[in-house]
Amino acid sequence: MTAQSGEQDLAHSNAPGLMRVSRRLVCIGVLVVTAAIALTWFQVTTVSSHGIVIRSHFTSGETPSHPSDPAWETIAALPVPLSGQVITRPVWPEPSATALSIRSIHNGKEVAFLLEWQDATKNERLTPGVFRDGAAIALPLGNAPAFFCMGQLDHYLNIWHWKADWQSDVDRRAARTKKKGRKRGGIRRFEVIPRRPSSVEDLIGGGFSTLTSKKRQGRIKGQAEWKRGFWRVVMKRPLTAPGDDLENEALLQAGRLQAVAFAVWNGENKERNGQKAVASWMQLLLDPVEQS
Repeated sequence: MTAQSGEQDLAHSNAPGLMRVSRRLVCIGVLVVTAAIALTWFQVTTVSSHGIVIRSHFTSGETPSHPSDPAWETIAALPVPLSGQVITRPVWPEPSATALSIRSIHNGKEVAFLLEWQDATKNERLTPGVFRDGAAIALPLGNAPAFFCMGQLDHYLNIWHWKADWQSDVDRRAARTKKKGRKRGGIRRFEVIPRRPSSVEDLIGGGFSTLTSKKRQGRIKGQAEWKRGFWRVVMKRPLTAPGDDLENEALLQAGRLQAVAFAVWNGENKERNGQKAVASWMQLLLDPVEQS
């Protein structure tokens, strides 16, 4: 047998295997194309939080303070996937919230965020064995992002933690103030409502079990509403101006690109502390201020 005939015999013997491999590659290609068409047709998002840029749109008017403000409808919501916290114990691999919708507007003086997510129950009480709904925005204090859950030593986070029970306190006290002075008949009812400067707690994190409430509260304002199984939460804060005391406060300036992360808690699902849904570091871009 010559070398040439041996090579021909080897090629013929491998032909069925090569044909099978080729058919498999063709099938895989068809499946990939079909899946892409299906995802596009049904408008299923395939993005992850990695590489997402959240744009804070510039407006020359007032920034919206309430979730129902029509200004929010002028910009598109950005859907962001949420995942479980599996970094530290107790891990929470399967949170109930799987997606978060984010919008942001600024006017060169203050910035506002609107967070929306699905939650079938409204949990606005915090008592032994009963847990509240909540959401948080995390921003690094420095230029480099720290660990997104609670920060780390020498890489601290400024965390804006909106709490449903605090929102209830703020709303009930506002309603009481509105009714104050009106004459009412019958038995007068008294209710002790905590005085909250805001429904958002301003916090600093430098690692697990290091979360500290800032002495100065109320700079970050919050307003929320729960309707038809969805929470819509607004958090807003003044932008950083020259001469501001930036100790323990995240730098927020128009035209600046920086890191941001998010978290959501469902009280009905017994979520609290580290048991939460998270979206790790993304980029936040505040539009430059347009000169009129």
